[in-house]
Amino acid sequence: MDLNGVAAIVTGGASGLGNATATMLAEAGARVAIFDLNEEVGTAVAKTLGGAYFKVDVSDDTSVAETLEAAERLHGPARVLVNCAGVAPAIRIVDKHGVAHPLAAFRKTVEVNLIGTFNMISKFAARLIAAGIDGEEAGVIVNTASVAAYDGQIGQAAYAASKGGVVGLTISAARDLAQHRIRVVTIAPGIFLTPMLMGLPQAAQDSLGTQVPHPSRLGKPSEYAQMVGAIVANPMLNGEVIRLDGAIRMAPR
Repeated sequence: MDLNGVAAIVTGGASGLGNATATMLAEAGARVAIFDLNEEVGTAVAKTLGGAYFKVDVSDDTSVAETLEAAERLHGPARVLVNCAGVAPAIRIVDKHGVAHPLAAFRKTVEVNLIGTFNMISKFAARLIAAGIDGEEAGVIVNTASVAAYDGQIGQAAYAASKGGVVGLTISAARDLAQHRIRVVTIAPGIFLTPMLMGLPQAAQDSLGTQVPHPSRLGKPSEYAQMVGAIVANPMLNGEVIRLDGAIRMAPR
């Protein structure tokens, strides 16, 4: 798909992997809508990219439906969706004091990471199908899972479960939407230099980077965005989960 002039949506586009992806899409000529809860940063990023910002809770039915409609009025029917919005709590199932994992925290993680991804997929696809795009390909959806879906570490029960759900969703969604010429692919990043990791001391960042076999460093958000671009460009890439991780297999802690 040629991105020039195409309407695209990036959830979590105000920072990290989403920001890098929104930048890549805008540079390729796409009309980018950033869906994020961080209004201040999202507005600034959208202004820089010549795109638009919308405050959205991806796990909320009404919020997503109304905002997709607003984005379509501004940019036309979106043909590319990249789901980067997510949360990553670190909570053990039972902590050192014997206290059980708060159910609300587990539920919130699943609501944002898994239900939010599905909510965006279904409503985005419905609007795209209604638009009646011609040609071999109507649209592309790229989701964000994590290597935690396969190698969940201590304290990642909620996160790993939610991202494992995104992995499991991928092939079914691709098959569901194949008749409508909409591809669905998921990226499972390893350890990337996101705002959460940038807050760590440099020594800690370097230590994490050495765990990656090759290249032995933290991934760059631009490398995630590069993979999104490759997915969009290749019409045969569908229903797949791609580990983007430098061959790392996470240790228990």
